[in-house]
Amino acid sequence: MRNPTRRQKPFTDINTTPFTDIILVLMTIFMVMTPLVMQSNIQVNLPSSTTGEPNKEAKQINITITNEGLIYLDNKLTLKKLLKAEVARLHQANPGLEVILLSDRMVRFKDIVGLLDIFNELGIKNLNIATKTE
Repeated sequence: MRNPTRRQKPFTDINTTPFTDIILVLMTIFMVMTPLVMQSNIQVNLPSSTTGEPNKEAKQINITITNEGLIYLDNKLTLKKLLKAEVARLHQANPGLEVILLSDRMVRFKDIVGLLDIFNELGIKNLNIATKTE
């Protein structure tokens, strides 16, 4: 039988093991999903090429131009006049900046040349045009 005069101490410890388990599961989910989310969501019909290798060493940005003439900088819609200032800022911060141009095969050549002129004015030397391999 228990001694009625002796009181039990209140339970003051919090078990953090379930909380830690939840945090680890969430972190794993975010680590797996981040590369999938970072992929381009803009649908363009890339031209084909039999050669070409991606360069993973340099800091790179993606410039996408759609068939409708919309321009995206790293999946964010932008205007052509704002694109120049933003790319200039990125190039100044990272002189080895690599620009990857993703263009729908039906985009007018005039629009592509306009973008190439912007990159030339800014002194960007690392320019790649994305294609899909055959």
